[in-house]
Amino acid sequence: MMRYPEFFDAAPVITMRDPLAEFLGAMQDGLMEYRYANVVALAGHSCPTVAAAFLMTRAALNALYPDEVPLRGDIRVAVSGAQYQGTVGVTANVASLITGAAGDGGFKGIGGRFKRCELLAFDAELNAEMSFTRADGGACVEVSADLSPVPMDARVRELLPLCLGGSADPSEIGEFRRLWQERVRRLLLDHKDDPAVIRVRMH
Repeated sequence: MMRYPEFFDAAPVITMRDPLAEFLGAMQDGLMEYRYANVVALAGHSCPTVAAAFLMTRAALNALYPDEVPLRGDIRVAVSGAQYQGTVGVTANVASLITGAAGDGGFKGIGGRFKRCELLAFDAELNAEMSFTRADGGACVEVSADLSPVPMDARVRELLPLCLGGSADPSEIGEFRRLWQERVRRLLLDHKDDPAVIRVRMH
């Protein structure tokens, strides 16, 4: 059983319909829920980048499917930046988990259906961090995250080197963890629909 900060369960939930999951009997009606704890398990950590990727994906899907459940496996994702540049790969992994979009190594499909490979691309020429495009009609949305309205507590900069160097005492370690996750909490709960933080532009 996973144990994590309580606010993970208060974060938004993204519901998808996956025709492949329905076809193979994995999920009734193909409905799948993606929670913040799922992307943390994928990334192995909870940080502002992971939270922002989750919220950007959520915002893009809400814009592309305003009156219906988003269709997993039917969305092309393009990412600005190289796969191994900075946190680009982390952001892309979160979007890939939720949308099913994969690169060349992704699922090749069954009988010409349910193909997931070649739906994720890097080094895209965008005016945003990512774009999401519906394969069924071409509707496209670009999304970016600006985390400056949710600044990191100044004490994190003081505590981080102590924790990394092994010289922090238990109280300092606990305080570092609390402050680190507090910024994530604010992003997920207080700024999940803040247009100044999660920026969306329809094409």
